[in-house]
Formats: sequence, structure tokens, C-alpha cells
Amino acid sequence: MDLKYSFNSKASGISRRKFLGNSAVLVGGAMLSPLAGKKGYGTDQGMLRLALIGSGARGAGATVNALEAYDGVELVAMADIFEERLNESYQNLLRVERIKDRINVTDDHKFVGLNAYQKAIDLADVVILATPPAFRPFHFEAAVNAGKHVFMEKPLATDAPGVRKILDAGKRAEEEGLSVVVGLQYRYSLRFQKLVEKLQSGEIGDITSMSCNYLLAGVKQISRKPGDSELEYQLRNWRQFEWLWGGSPAGLTIHFEDIIHWAKGSYPIRAFGTGGRAALEGPEQGNIYDHYYIEYEYEDGARLHSRTRHIEGCWTNRSLSFQGSAGVARASGGAGPEITSLKGETLWSYDDSEDPNPYQTEHEELFSSIQSGNPVNDTEWAAKSTMTSIMGRMAVQSGKLVEWDNALNSDVIMVPGDLSDDSEPPVLPKEDGTYPFPIPGDKTQVI
Repeated sequence: MDLKYSFNSKASGISRRKFLGNSAVLVGGAMLSPLAGKKGYGTDQGMLRLALIGSGARGAGATVNALEAYDGVELVAMADIFEERLNESYQNLLRVERIKDRINVTDDHKFVGLNAYQKAIDLADVVILATPPAFRPFHFEAAVNAGKHVFMEKPLATDAPGVRKILDAGKRAEEEGLSVVVGLQYRYSLRFQKLVEKLQSGEIGDITSMSCNYLLAGVKQISRKPGDSELEYQLRNWRQFEWLWGGSPAGLTIHFEDIIHWAKGSYPIRAFGTGGRAALEGPEQGNIYDHYYIEYEYEDGARLHSRTRHIEGCWTNRSLSFQGSAGVARASGGAGPEITSLKGETLWSYDDSEDPNPYQTEHEELFSSIQSGNPVNDTEWAAKSTMTSIMGRMAVQSGKLVEWDNALNSDVIMVPGDLSDDSEPPVLPKEDGTYPFPIPGDKTQVI
């Protein structure tokens, strides 16, 4: 079947993160894709069946993007750890006028619990994986083993064994002709594609150093609910725990680090850095660090200086830059990019008004590849970007210089493979309600 896809029209700026808080804006068809209104593009057997695994804001928003990207797909199954979140997400999806007629999830196709994902996968042709990243390797492996196409959120794992599982499953997906798209959406942004094209063509000469900032306010925390087990509390607050999130470099700064690896055409060979907990203290605050500085070294000697912070009341900034022998390139999460000479003269800049919504484009690419029979597979580069961020966290929390091969081959398992609804989490609070966190130089710590 020959489909004509257009990626050049301006799509909605509503992101997955803002979905649940902006459902009223979505009602009435505010999210229109370049394919809106095109019908009859399902498989020869009928509509493509979509399953959502993880129905938080990211998963629900990704579902809207998927259904807007292609009118030949319908949502038939949902799975989540928490029933109330699944039901809230389901009701919000039904409020989106443009897609509500393709939200066809019966009550017996709503699955709840840590092991609910397989039941949803079995009902689908395409799956969205948007649970906390700790579970991504297990869910991705199950989806590939079942022969399903996949859209999955970043990061792809929280430990090296998880990254290796992702890489192995990605190879099988390629062998089976399955499409896999990863939600590092800047790869699908026209402005970043143009920037990388300029850099790789030598616009600023040899790239000698890079930097990126991901400086935000605090990480969201949800109060402990009466009756919640310790595992349930941690799952609701997964960004507060290293085993579930993988650390803020992997959860946040990976967006800009990934663009830098892409432009360089390689990944760092080692990392060291500093960081800690400056503002997080007291019970309920998890065991994450709230600030990182990581220096990554590439094989050609170039350095990437990566800074992450999420502390309330501090200066916020999301940006990246490249220093070259003949110029400088700069971009941010919301504007640019531009290239200047070493004297500060503008050599090139990009008009943001030309940029389609990358959240939408990545789903259009996924369904285009499925229908055309030309699979796309983002697994390897996304897994390596994930591993780079994990390596940076390992370096900071251990206080060591960490080499790529040692990091990738680490046998430290942060996520138990046999976790069930009744399990205790791998990190437990102390008697005072605080959680143990890694101390650089402490040989008893497992990083």
C-alpha cells in the first residue's frame, strides 16, 4: 500500500507532558496532524490495533499523537500499575474529539498491575511503552518477542544489564522487520536535523568542545497515599528513585546529550564528574541526586561538559552549544539554533516557524514505516545515548573515572527481574524515613 505522508505542515505544539493538564484545550480537535481526515489506511485485515503500556501523561499524550498521525489505527488495550490512573487517562482520551471514535478499549481490555503489560501487548499490532524506564527493557523484549511494532519513551533503561537487553531485543526487531521509534523527539525536529547537517558538513570547522545545560525547578513529588505499600509509593514517585529513573542525566539531559553524540557521530569513551543532593533532605525525598556536572571525553579528545540541576528557586536554562575551530553553534529547547563566526557574526540561523511538531512527526514516521514496509529502528543509537547518561551517573556517584566498556559490561542490577505487585522495592527507607543514597568514594555502595 502506497501512502503519501507530508511532514512539512506545522503540527500542534501540545506535548505529551502537558496532555493531562490541558485536556480541555484538546477537545474540539486542536491536535491536527498532516494526515488528519485520511481514512481507509488500515492493514488488509482492518485497522491497526494499538496498546498503551503506561497511561501517565507521557503515554496518554503519545497515544493522541499516534492516533492523529494515522487514521488507520485504533486504541484497543491499556495497561498500567494503577487502576485510577488508567481510568483517568482513558476518560481524558475520550474527550479528544478528533480521536474519540478510535478509543475502543473495553473494560476487559484494561489491565492493571506490574505484570499487566503482556496481556495488552498480545492484543495489539503496535505498542506504546511509557512506563517508568526501569521496566522498559522487559516490556520491549516482550513486545519484540510477540512481533509487535514499538514506540517507546526514553530513557531505555536504568542500568547496564537493561541496556544490553534493549540492544539484544533491538537486533531481533531488525531481523523480524519490526519498526521501533524512540521518544527522543529532537531527532525528529527539523531545526535540529538542519543544525546537525551544518555541523557535520564542517560549518564551524572541527568541533573541539561541547556543552549542555538542563537546569530546571524541582522534580514532582506525590504525597504518600493511605494504604499504599512502599513499592506503590516509589512507583508513584519514580523520578525520585535511581532504580526507577536512572538519574536525571538519563531522564532529562539525555535530550541534548543525544544531539551532541549525533553531531559528533560517536559516543564518549569515558566520563567523570561531581554532583550530590543540595536541596533534597528529610523523609520521602527518595535517593536521587539533584545536581550533576559530568565531563565526557570522546576518542578524538573532544570534551562534552554536561550540567543537570533540578532545584526550586534556581535559575533555569535548557541549552546546548558547540565550539569549533571556525565558529560556534548554539541552540535551546525552545529557540534557535544559530551559528556564528568566532568574531560573533551570524553565519546561519533557523526560523522556528518552519518547524513541525517533533512529537507528532516521530509517530508519523513510525506509521509510515509500518505501512510502507520499510522499517525504521532507533534502538541502537537511543540505547547508546541512554548508556552514556548512565555512565555519567555512575561516574558521579562513585567518584571514579568510568570507561565506556566497563560501564556497558557492568553486572550491577538495579531492577529486579522478578518484581511483582507484592514485592519490596530494592531500596527501602531507614528508620527515620530517609532513603540511603550513593556516597562518592564509599566502596560499600552499589552504583
